[in-house]
Amino acid sequence: MLFNYLFIFIARVIDVSLFTIRMLFIVRGKRMQAAIIGFFEVIIYIVALGTVVSGLSDYRNLIVYALGYACGNYVGSFIEEKLAIGKITAQIVCKHGNGHRLAEKLRDNGFGVTLVEGEGRDGKRHVLNVMLNRKDTNDLYKILDPLEQKPFVTVFDIRSIKGGYFTKMRRR
Repeated sequence: MLFNYLFIFIARVIDVSLFTIRMLFIVRGKRMQAAIIGFFEVIIYIVALGTVVSGLSDYRNLIVYALGYACGNYVGSFIEEKLAIGKITAQIVCKHGNGHRLAEKLRDNGFGVTLVEGEGRDGKRHVLNVMLNRKDTNDLYKILDPLEQKPFVTVFDIRSIKGGYFTKMRRR
């Protein structure tokens, strides 16, 4: 009895975690990896569901199933955060005088940067478009924070890239 509860819970945590990661791969355009993960995900799902359905008279099966689902969401999002798959664009709006210095510092640390002049409510600004791997986001902030007091930073996911900085990086 206890083994069934534990099995249902663990299977559901794994199944929902795989679902989260599979969806990440689909969004990133990695179809083959998503298909492979989906294969294992559905097997685990059906086995766990079958165990619950065969014991519907025991309400604890449903509770454990639901708890596994909830924990699977948490675990899946944690894994996704640690994997940090993909590329992003960080758009940094900073004071007009700091843009060139910040761009050079970022380039010196391996980031692809495009600097554009803009104008905000309080006057001229520099806008830096920084291309980077998601897992390098904290490195970006470590460089940015000492050089710019109040930057405005927005981050966008990138699905595909053609040409530019990342193409050169792959050739090395």
